[in-house]
Amino acid sequence: MIKVSEQAKQKVIQLMAEDGFNPTTDFIRVGVKSGGCSGLSYDLKFDKLKENDDKVFEDNGIKIIVDKKSFLYLIGTTLEYSGGLNGSGFVFNNPNANRTCGCGESFSL
Repeated sequence: MIKVSEQAKQKVIQLMAEDGFNPTTDFIRVGVKSGGCSGLSYDLKFDKLKENDDKVFEDNGIKIIVDKKSFLYLIGTTLEYSGGLNGSGFVFNNPNANRTCGCGESFSL
């Protein structure tokens, strides 16, 4: 399962509305792809459609879809949002990551 913090929820709702998505019916698609300075990087986008092999979760009122391959890397992850002075953006708190890069956008197992 993937969890969504309260700050991330508020930012997701805002961004979905700005991009023409409906947070009550549409999804956040979370995935993992090869790349980044640590070997794997996170992929995050909004989506209206669920694929046959997607896993579907809902946490804190936000619907999340993850493809089957990415799910193995993301079990137990919490999506958070940081709006600090050092920059703002979504942060993946992934208990499966052994090493992450300085920017927090890539990781390895």
